[in-house]
Amino acid sequence: MGNVVLLTLLHVSPRRPGSRRNYKLSGGRWSKSNMVLVRCALFLFLCNPVCAVFQKLYCAISESCDCDFRPRIRDLEWDLYKNVYGQHLAQDIVSEAVASFLQNKSPDRPLVLSFHGSSGTGKTLVSSMLGTHLYGSAMSSPFIHQFVPTLHFPVPQRVNEYREELKLWVQGNLTECARSIFLFDEMEKMPSGLIDVLEPFLGPSHVVFRTNYRKAIYVFISTTGEEVINRLSVENRRAGRDREEIRLSDLQDDIAQSVYNNTSSGFFHSSIIQQKLITRFVPFLPLSRRHVERCVHSQLCQLDRCGRSDVVEAVGGDMVYTPAPGQYFSTTGCKAVSAKINIFL
Repeated sequence: MGNVVLLTLLHVSPRRPGSRRNYKLSGGRWSKSNMVLVRCALFLFLCNPVCAVFQKLYCAISESCDCDFRPRIRDLEWDLYKNVYGQHLAQDIVSEAVASFLQNKSPDRPLVLSFHGSSGTGKTLVSSMLGTHLYGSAMSSPFIHQFVPTLHFPVPQRVNEYREELKLWVQGNLTECARSIFLFDEMEKMPSGLIDVLEPFLGPSHVVFRTNYRKAIYVFISTTGEEVINRLSVENRRAGRDREEIRLSDLQDDIAQSVYNNTSSGFFHSSIIQQKLITRFVPFLPLSRRHVERCVHSQLCQLDRCGRSDVVEAVGGDMVYTPAPGQYFSTTGCKAVSAKINIFL
């Protein structure tokens, strides 16, 4: 208490990326009386958790603050295995990586997952499950931040401006909550060079203002790499092997090379790939008819129509499958299921 403490706080609140905001720094020397006030504030916060102002203050100066973070790992694992169809790799990788990351109270780097696969295979569904079972509020939590290139970074010529805004926006939200989750959707549409501004946040040594940036979770979602994944899946099927025999080691290096060398990828020649800052590449395999029909049945049950096996068969048969010959996998996965159900009900 006798020591004088110099504390610098970055006052921010979650905002839409791309919007203009000046992040102001305020600093000063804190006296003994100021420290007493802070302790009183923290006491009130502990007595009344709904006081958001005191929560933000506590989160800003404490390394142990987890905001509204309430992980339910068993529920996440159950949800993945019950409601994600035909994706044994994604189920195993995501559940293992998240559980391992959260068990470490002082991780040496953030958890960085990169989801790859064709449209309709479950990438967005799994990212939503992460929000639901880590914060209990899916995408509505103020500590889960989603970026869509066509919405937040629509003009490639403004990439330098976007880089500065994204850096400040991510840093500001991490200062407010170390347990922030950042979702970057449609990475195949991300302006080239933009995402590399995150490189300092993804490494093993970035700690600023006593906020531990290593506790954050980043998820990148992309269709880039689908050619590699789908080709191996077709080869595996033609060889008569079960899809569960496909292993991550069969795909990981090829996916990394694909996203790094693809000019349409947001990771094109990215330093994030070069520096191996992606914790795990997560392949989403193409879906066969039986997986599509499971999606149909699940959605029918949500409509209290579980017994409509005729609709399940009709929707499954109305999908387009590839390649020819063979027609092993749905070209749209489960993405068009809702519209098809409305036709056949």
